[in-house]
Amino acid sequence: MNKTEIVNIFTKKALGLTLVLSAAAMAFAQEKAAVSGIIVNKKNQPVAYASVTFSNKVTKTLSDAVLTDEKGQYSLQLAPGEYEITVEAIDYKKSVISKNITGAGNIGALSIEPEATSTLDGKTQELQGVVITASAAKPYKVELDKKTYDPSQDIVSKGGNLQDVLTNVPSVSVDTDGTVSMRGNSNVKFLINGKPSSLLGIDDGANALQSIPADQIERIEVITNPSSKFEASGTAGILNIILKKDKKIGFNGTVTGTLGYLPRTNLNANLNWRKGNWTWFLNGGGGYQKNESTTKNTTTRKDDINGLDPEAFPFTQYSQQNGKTTRESDTYNVTAGFTHDFNDKTSINFSGMIRSFDTDQTGLNTYNERVYRLPSELNNVVRERNSYGNNKNLATQFDLGFDQKIGDKGQLLSASASYQTNKTDGINQIVQKSFTENVIDPKGNIINNVNTDSKTDTFIGKIDYELPIGDNSKLEAGARYDYNKNTYKYFVDQSNNGQTPFTRYDFTSNTVYSENILGVYAQFKSKIGEKFAYQLGLRSETSKIDVNFQNFDKNGNPANTPEVNKNYTKLFPSVFLSYDLAKNNQILLNYSRRINRPRAFSLIPFMSFDDDRNYFRGNPDLNPTYENSFELGYNYSKKKITFNPTLYFKRSEDEQNRYQYIDKEGAVNTIPFNVGTETNYGLDLNGTYDPFNWWKIMLSADLYGYKNTGTYNLFPDNPKTLNDFSGSGFSYRIRLNNTFKPTKTLSLQIQSFYRAAEKTAMNNRKAMYGIDLGVSQTIWKGNGIIGFNIRDIFNTRKMRNYSDNAQFTRDMEMQWQPRQFALSFTYKFKQGEKIETKPKVKKDINSNTNGDDEQGGSPM
Repeated sequence: MNKTEIVNIFTKKALGLTLVLSAAAMAFAQEKAAVSGIIVNKKNQPVAYASVTFSNKVTKTLSDAVLTDEKGQYSLQLAPGEYEITVEAIDYKKSVISKNITGAGNIGALSIEPEATSTLDGKTQELQGVVITASAAKPYKVELDKKTYDPSQDIVSKGGNLQDVLTNVPSVSVDTDGTVSMRGNSNVKFLINGKPSSLLGIDDGANALQSIPADQIERIEVITNPSSKFEASGTAGILNIILKKDKKIGFNGTVTGTLGYLPRTNLNANLNWRKGNWTWFLNGGGGYQKNESTTKNTTTRKDDINGLDPEAFPFTQYSQQNGKTTRESDTYNVTAGFTHDFNDKTSINFSGMIRSFDTDQTGLNTYNERVYRLPSELNNVVRERNSYGNNKNLATQFDLGFDQKIGDKGQLLSASASYQTNKTDGINQIVQKSFTENVIDPKGNIINNVNTDSKTDTFIGKIDYELPIGDNSKLEAGARYDYNKNTYKYFVDQSNNGQTPFTRYDFTSNTVYSENILGVYAQFKSKIGEKFAYQLGLRSETSKIDVNFQNFDKNGNPANTPEVNKNYTKLFPSVFLSYDLAKNNQILLNYSRRINRPRAFSLIPFMSFDDDRNYFRGNPDLNPTYENSFELGYNYSKKKITFNPTLYFKRSEDEQNRYQYIDKEGAVNTIPFNVGTETNYGLDLNGTYDPFNWWKIMLSADLYGYKNTGTYNLFPDNPKTLNDFSGSGFSYRIRLNNTFKPTKTLSLQIQSFYRAAEKTAMNNRKAMYGIDLGVSQTIWKGNGIIGFNIRDIFNTRKMRNYSDNAQFTRDMEMQWQPRQFALSFTYKFKQGEKIETKPKVKKDINSNTNGDDEQGGSPM
């Protein structure tokens, strides 16, 4: 694809969305009377970055606020009327005057007096430092039960997506196929703004992660050991993705466009408008992206050919596969909503979301195989397998929330409801040709058509209550109800050499999965003395799961298939302790119990047909996994350095693992089983160091090990196939970021990672490393940002596994996407903004001694 074609794609995909977003911006920014002025001190010198608030004395909704520029000047749009003008600035006394605004014009200079402790000229010597700190905060901060990662400083991910951002989040790793894991465990629970979301689909994997633009992400909360307030699912932990919702007064927003290769075009906008007691927001975007993945597999059976039963032939002993798949995706998403404050104590919020992506996929797989027709008859077979598919996904979500403050001592009642739908339709045609000793197979072409249809309906209702008790304690309680209904339909037909298609009933199936979960919790947090804080919680979850399967016999008649019904109630306690050793030194100890319920596709006992050399089949007898998790952490923070090591230990019961066997055709079959117990342990180390103002370093390392023991049976009806299993391994991951700022407007970032070799339950995974580069240049007085990045500079991000068991050996290499680069441009626009001065409040009972934002605050 040449440069002209790329530009044409970008123009075609982005033009319509640009017009929509521009119209929205114009609607937000309605013109009124233009009012301007200047803020000065007693020496008639301008006061930069002062907050100027115009409060309409008659109609509150006409109020507005603005921030002065570096010359002390400001301008905004106001309706005529009587206003109370409040001026605030660091190191100055608050000034309040009344003024009648009759129309457009300059209202002149307003003078403010310095504080008694201010400098002689009325200027603050700390202002520039405060501004720098605000714009260059630490990339993550540690709280009592979570870490918060700020992607705003992640230059490499500019113009990218959620998958790009996650590759740099401490304690998180992303495989080349989009699989996300925390500390080596892939059972991660994703939340969007604190709740499950249709934005991440049913089982969309990497496609779902790539559908959320990085520019729409405010922060990511990494919760490795969640408290009882959170749902108990997800043994690895929770990743809570907080999307942007600006609270600045007036109209504010950003628009980001990206052009990259492999062809990638994106246009995303975040628009916010706050007027009086109404706040509106609109986040939207869309784009085109091309992926190219490659696979290599070599599978060799260990069976003795001469010792096999003659009925076992034909017999495939060796298979070498080379494949390449190309995916082209169009992705669009829009989220809009509002918050309305009825008064200082009561507010409601509402939002709606729609997301779609359309993916076209083509693939070519070539197989070179050694096939025995009889022990004495060996044939070398070459097969070509071409696939052509399309996958369409549409997701919607509607959220309604209500917050009510009770009394004046901090009581808060919150209620919310969410309704979500997610529908995916897929069509895939697979055309297969076979050549035996360079002679075309008489069967000719074999054409398989695979149709998939899946839908999820979700309802979530929850209520939470907070009750402060004295100055140092708080009681929290609440309830949550989740309902999910998943419908899966899978259909395969086949035609040989142009004959009439016939249904492959051995693959065709229908499944309905429904899940009802009711959870209630209570937790209490308090302090003993000035240094010791604790939080104790207990959660109860009642689960009712029903799975109805339907498949067919060879004549197309419904077959008798198992029905899964599970109904159980379990308790999930949590304990969080913290102790302040000294200023900026804190020890944290916590414990929680978690559950991993089998996902719907892991229970479906029918095979998929996408690859006839790799089959996955679910296990309807699969049970939940329960895990007890312990963490001991230390937190140290100074101006130039932070250090946060965490020791963790996890032990699970009925651990879920995927096990493999090979059939006579040479296909590898994978089935999940509950296998005994698994112990995980490790050291999670995160830290930052700023050697100079222009150089910042962030290090993340995870050293971890596991031990698994138990038994499993690949064929439950045959006791002879019962197998004992034991395995152990140790590995580590290291991620290093260096950010350089040679000038005030130029930033350079180099991200690198190394993942050591690791022995898992069935595979020996080989080492992998990668290096990314990002450059950011600020222009137009900070209103514009030009970004450039290269991901996987040396094209080394490839997953390689080696398997060696009693039946076969297998060597596999997979690359989800080759090296990419992208150029992005971000424009910021604003009508006005207000920086709220930080009030002097009592220190939170769970904060560190210093009480700063780098160390944490309330555990929630």
